[in-house]
Amino acid sequence: MVRERLWLSFLVVVFAAILAWNPGFAVASQVTEDVKDTIDKVIEIVGREDLKNNKGARREALREVIDQRFNYHQMVRRALAKNWKGRSDQERREFTGLFKKLLENSYASKLESYSDETINFTDEVIKGKYALVKTEVVRKASTIAVDYKLINGGGVWKIYDFVIEGVSMVRNYRSQFSKIIRKDSYEGLVRKLTDKVNELENDTQKTTSEKL
Repeated sequence: MVRERLWLSFLVVVFAAILAWNPGFAVASQVTEDVKDTIDKVIEIVGREDLKNNKGARREALREVIDQRFNYHQMVRRALAKNWKGRSDQERREFTGLFKKLLENSYASKLESYSDETINFTDEVIKGKYALVKTEVVRKASTIAVDYKLINGGGVWKIYDFVIEGVSMVRNYRSQFSKIIRKDSYEGLVRKLTDKVNELENDTQKTTSEKL
């Protein structure tokens, strides 16, 4: 899972950069407005004085906001690809829950200590229920192209993939998941994800208890 950790570390830095967003086009559609709404909520939570010494409550608030903008079902279905079809409804729910916890814990921890990168919203493309929001993350030494893929369900736009410098998060996970399943089994993949989630949650609990 080394590649997974590296990917998550980079991805959360990119996502955190939207806290200092800067639109690059004059007219924002509902897609961009929905993303901006999420950003505003994250900024409000991170800056709340009453949550600075209550990491548990702050983490829960961040998770709630993240969950409202991420479509975990679509992420998992695409990441498992052909391995999704053979799974029972219960297995699908359990795996989606694990994946959800993985991203929640990874994103929340990084958003709590975001850096000062800025992001320019440069373009968006909407085709039916799908949309692509193109951005550029401006750092001190470089500019990184990041695209957000969204799907409209029930009138709400949710992110189901990130494409960073041409590399898709979903495809990255699909490659890793497929290799683990081929080498071990689907059950082996579930064990690895469970261990990773437990590790992240234990680290959070440990950090919280040390501050009490």
